[in-house]
Amino acid sequence: MLEVISPELARRIVARDEQPGDDWDPEYPFADELDPLRSLAAASSTDPVFTMYLVRRRSDGLAVGGIGFFGPPDGTGTVEFGYGLVPSARGAGLATEAVELALRHAADNGAQAAVADTDVTNLASRRVLEKNGFVEVEVEVEVERRAAFLYYRRELA
Repeated sequence: MLEVISPELARRIVARDEQPGDDWDPEYPFADELDPLRSLAAASSTDPVFTMYLVRRRSDGLAVGGIGFFGPPDGTGTVEFGYGLVPSARGAGLATEAVELALRHAADNGAQAAVADTDVTNLASRRVLEKNGFVEVEVEVEVERRAAFLYYRRELA
């Protein structure tokens, strides 16, 4: 279900240069994933473990989103990640499953804890994190942007 996105694949995804076997949902990539994909596409080298991954729907094998780490664990063993799915793939438990797989992968490769954040109004994302055992640790309000973000943490070891 999770498949590594290489810099070359990231370049093709951004360019929407689908090749046989890529099997991308027509909505993929979605707008929120383009900046991380562009960063990966520009990278000369990437961490082989703590990188970006395609999320594929089991029922049809289509790539419907992504999950990625913002680098390897820091000095405390904490890794940060983000995820998202195209609108038509949401609400079926796929994000919850992808986060679970990514956390297991992170723990198997030395991460001791994981952190993530989401907009306070994104109830679906909050639910995904909570289903995966995350607890809210901080709220940040950005008055000028009229936004509020929730920060979550989960111990992996």
